[in-house]
Amino acid sequence: MANQYKKMLAILAASGMALAACSDGGSDDSAKGQEGADARGPITFAMGKNDTDKLRPIIDAWNKEHPDEQVKLQELAGEADAQRDTLVQSLQAGQDDIDVMALDVVWTAQFAANGWLAPLEGDLEVDTSKLLKPTVESATYNDKLYALPQNTNAQLLYRNTDIVKDVPENWDALVEQCKEVKDQDCLTATLKQYEGLTVMTDSFMRGWGGAIMDEDGNVTVTDEKSQEGLQALVDAYQDKTISSGSTGATEEEVNLAFTQGQTAMAINWPYMYTNAEEEGSAVKGKTEVSPLVGKDGVGVSTLGGYNNGININSKHKATAKEFIEFIINEENQRSFAKASFPPVLASIYDEEDIQEEFPYMEALKVSLENAKPRPASPTYDALSKAVQDNSYAALTQKREIDKATEDMKKAIESAQG
Repeated sequence: MANQYKKMLAILAASGMALAACSDGGSDDSAKGQEGADARGPITFAMGKNDTDKLRPIIDAWNKEHPDEQVKLQELAGEADAQRDTLVQSLQAGQDDIDVMALDVVWTAQFAANGWLAPLEGDLEVDTSKLLKPTVESATYNDKLYALPQNTNAQLLYRNTDIVKDVPENWDALVEQCKEVKDQDCLTATLKQYEGLTVMTDSFMRGWGGAIMDEDGNVTVTDEKSQEGLQALVDAYQDKTISSGSTGATEEEVNLAFTQGQTAMAINWPYMYTNAEEEGSAVKGKTEVSPLVGKDGVGVSTLGGYNNGININSKHKATAKEFIEFIINEENQRSFAKASFPPVLASIYDEEDIQEEFPYMEALKVSLENAKPRPASPTYDALSKAVQDNSYAALTQKREIDKATEDMKKAIESAQG
């Protein structure tokens, strides 16, 4: 418990807060989570304002059908850190003003470890059999489901087909294709020192059979396969397969580089497809997507999206449970797909009209089926910083991979306590 307490202090230190109590996701939160599990009434749903436009019609439909169990939307800030700070302040104080919260997938473990989420078991058990399996994995902590996936995301490999006609079979094939690209960048990716670099590092390590952390919570960045993946990323940056501008690129810089025709290929989220096909785009009508590639074939994208968790102190958990289930019914998940907000219900990706309207859907489903969540760590913020710092040093300062991954491991383990 002492080590767990240190982990939780590290989580909240980033928000300038102290921790009052802790939980290891065991019997305590199971018992408390069932309190009021059959209680119904009005609830509040909190979510970052950037994506609430997709939820408003769903909330309106629910409220029309449930006049005595109205859902009130509480819009949180647009910035992820500010969103989390608001939620942490309320949950740490044991408040019940928020019943359901849309959590970035990397927050689920943090919130579960603190005992803030009602486990979805017993009277709160939900059916996840029709959902994409990696999304369910992202909502699971210590082998227990703590949230219900709402929407998801995975990265894709974009190609300007005027320049790169064929889908690369693996990473080596992509490198060979880049040798034929002249007078412009070949591949642009998010290698700026922020969360995007953690995502890319995780994808490359997993694409070569390694990982930042294994399923048992052991730090594995120094394992041979993890090092091999990071080495592939570093080599590609240093030999210009990946553009030199990538170390200054977030998703938006990647988006601009591709849609303005400055790079032949790019790694980005599905939203960029719509931008690429808009009037004025330099790649309109010549954009194709495919799953990421790794050492031996299809690569491993890092999973994005939101998971809906129920506040362990909610007074109306039965309504909260039914509302989060309502969000993932076929009609609502189809509305997500049409809003370029990737659904978690697997069957939506196979619908002919969806595939026709959104040509990237087939590739996105493959990417999602092969995707992996970022490490389920209560000290994720510190973990991400350790990955960013040392991957960036390996990319730009030519720090040896052995040294970079050893320093990465030490920093992650130090944060864990």
